[in-house]
Amino acid sequence: MQNSSVSEVSQETAVQSAAPQRKYGILSALRSYFFLDLLIWGYTIVLGALSIPFGFFDKDGSILHGFARTWAKLTMKSILSPFKVIGIEQIDTSKPHVYAVNHASALDIPALYAFLPFQFRIVHKKELWSYPIVGWHLKRSGQVCVDQQHPTRSVGQIKSALRTLKNGMPLVIFPEGGRTSDGKIQPFLAGAFFLAIKAQVDVVPIALRGMYELLPMNTYHIKPRPLEMRVGKPISTAGLTLRDMEALSARVQRSVEEMYYEGKGENH
Repeated sequence: MQNSSVSEVSQETAVQSAAPQRKYGILSALRSYFFLDLLIWGYTIVLGALSIPFGFFDKDGSILHGFARTWAKLTMKSILSPFKVIGIEQIDTSKPHVYAVNHASALDIPALYAFLPFQFRIVHKKELWSYPIVGWHLKRSGQVCVDQQHPTRSVGQIKSALRTLKNGMPLVIFPEGGRTSDGKIQPFLAGAFFLAIKAQVDVVPIALRGMYELLPMNTYHIKPRPLEMRVGKPISTAGLTLRDMEALSARVQRSVEEMYYEGKGENH
């Protein structure tokens, strides 16, 4: 019992040293609600509105991607959080990979646009089409709407996504199917890897760390803190068939979890 208690105390100390606790009081909340949030909404409205006329002349989505990247960089600079990217140098970004990312925060997408150094398209849920400006931008910029639980129901979008991959454009997917509500990585949907297998392209696991603590669900209180994007080694799909989706999903999830939980001392 004594050894067990010592072990628990040591583990708790390790966790605290790996992720020091910060206090975010009323002043932090006021700064977020009346400054940071307003800045981000301002960027979204202004750049979104400016992008609309350009969208009618943007045949390949590159102009709108430029607007999205500008919006993202302004957003990430405004949240007062240092951001570190680890491992991107091991990826041949000239090839069209599928990037599988954990989803913890509404600020995950700005982080990806700001710090992935190449054009990409995002696989998203149809519900996002109902958002003003955002929905229009998703449609005009060539993003991919696929039901990751039942990918075969989105035949037209799947054909478009496969053409996108085969033409050299990377895709970003959130295999959990939505944001985590507790900061822990949720089970990956096997169907999220349908496109990677069909196109026979590598899957690159990415772990975004600190994003849940920065801005979890059901709040607008942004809590500035150090953030990281950890990029893992590509996982080949060569020779895999749709029967291998479950195994591929499990392998990618293990890779993302290893990067996400490293040094946190958390059970998952």
